[in-house]
Amino acid sequence: MEIIKDIPKLAPRPHDGHKGTFGRVGIIAGCVGMTGAAALAGRAALRCGAGLVRVATAKTAQPVIAALEPCYTSIALPEDDAGRIGAGAIGPILDMGQDNDALAIGPGLGVSTALRSIIETLLQQTGLRLLVDGDGLNNISRLNNWPQKRQARLILTPHPGEMQRLWSGLFRTPVPQDRQTAAAELASATGAVIALKGAGTVVTDGRRTYINDTGNPGMATAGSGDVLTGVIAALMGQGLDDFEATVLGVHLHGQAGDVAAEELGQVSLMATDMIEALPQALSVNLL
Repeated sequence: MEIIKDIPKLAPRPHDGHKGTFGRVGIIAGCVGMTGAAALAGRAALRCGAGLVRVATAKTAQPVIAALEPCYTSIALPEDDAGRIGAGAIGPILDMGQDNDALAIGPGLGVSTALRSIIETLLQQTGLRLLVDGDGLNNISRLNNWPQKRQARLILTPHPGEMQRLWSGLFRTPVPQDRQTAAAELASATGAVIALKGAGTVVTDGRRTYINDTGNPGMATAGSGDVLTGVIAALMGQGLDDFEATVLGVHLHGQAGDVAAEELGQVSLMATDMIEALPQALSVNLL
């Protein structure tokens, strides 16, 4: 296993660039009662340089999500009786896969049979660049033999609880105690880039591994993972490959948390503070 220590960088922006040049990012997220997760991911993607961000969510949740940030566009999808994205949304979601450079799914999504079917369909789309987080992972963990069906280029970003659920759905052995080993085995079994979150987040594609050294305990707060989803998706849209986008995204996310904690303290840190600190984190990494 090759240990990676160099942090990838974004290419300089061309003077004649436009919003299409810097990535079209689609985010499928949120439901009634979980609108903040979708808004955090969308806003983080914008702060991290995506040229165009579209947030698709359940119809009832859409007006709230649209009101939380005027700089992304929003799409109202068919929903079920609980206010989650419903089975009728598969057509518009597949269209999003065609219309965007990168697609992220999961923050605040909820868990249902319809959502599992939607995610299973996305996994089978050849050429799709797909990041799955949060409830997207919880839905995947209930699918049978999903790695054998995967055609999409895939990034998974589990925290330890989501890792346990993913592992239990694929293996009959306990999750290895060593985080690097666990992440590498999951990457090898699924063909995905894995970001196993936590202190010293592990990023691996099964051949290369990066251990993150930014971040602090104040980042253990609601919405932090949603911010990371938006950050990585934005970097995917700007042309970094999946492993590079995940390494730089994890690094920037932690660095933004460190910048915010320096100003506000770890106890008071909120996910929105990390988004506001992203410009400073980016400025350091663009030098």
